[in-house]
Amino acid sequence: MFYYLKGTAAHLGPNLAVIDCGGVGYACRTTSYTLSALQIGAPAQLYTHLNVREDAMELYGFSTENERNCFQMLIAVSGVGPKAALSILSATTPEGLATAIITGNEKALMVAQGIGKKTAQRIILELKDKLAQGQIAPGEESYGGTGVTVIPQDKASEATAALAVLGYGPAEIAAALKGLDLETLSLEEIVRQALKNMIH
Repeated sequence: MFYYLKGTAAHLGPNLAVIDCGGVGYACRTTSYTLSALQIGAPAQLYTHLNVREDAMELYGFSTENERNCFQMLIAVSGVGPKAALSILSATTPEGLATAIITGNEKALMVAQGIGKKTAQRIILELKDKLAQGQIAPGEESYGGTGVTVIPQDKASEATAALAVLGYGPAEIAAALKGLDLETLSLEEIVRQALKNMIH
């Protein structure tokens, strides 16, 4: 319904940003990362997700499309609601989330308030499964013709898989990784720089 809101930051509170668009204030639930990028009275643009329930409609807003995409990916996991997704994205960046999923680092997710071990494991399992089934992206290989999917473990393949988790296609990923030092940079830094390349 709304792709983004563009206006002025009128009010900021805990996990809440109100964006004034032509005299109408839109209340957006958001993350600490997005809040840190906003300033009351300054121009603001938030990429939005409208969550519709039987008893309420809530608008969620994010400073980047990557963060919004991660939010939508998280709430698609069984048992993970908008509140938990905001908590995770307040504790880690999109590239940190993608790296945690690909490397199976449940502790990186458990630093988020209200996220226990079982929830962290479910997020990693379900999103890795989607990646392996090609629902998120490309790049998997079948092992010995058995139909068992193996996610490659070298850094370039892990970075490709992490960017795929964030919703990017093969051509975009290949172009974004071109020229990066895949040998010496950490996986998270490779993903971070690739995301910057996609913006430019």
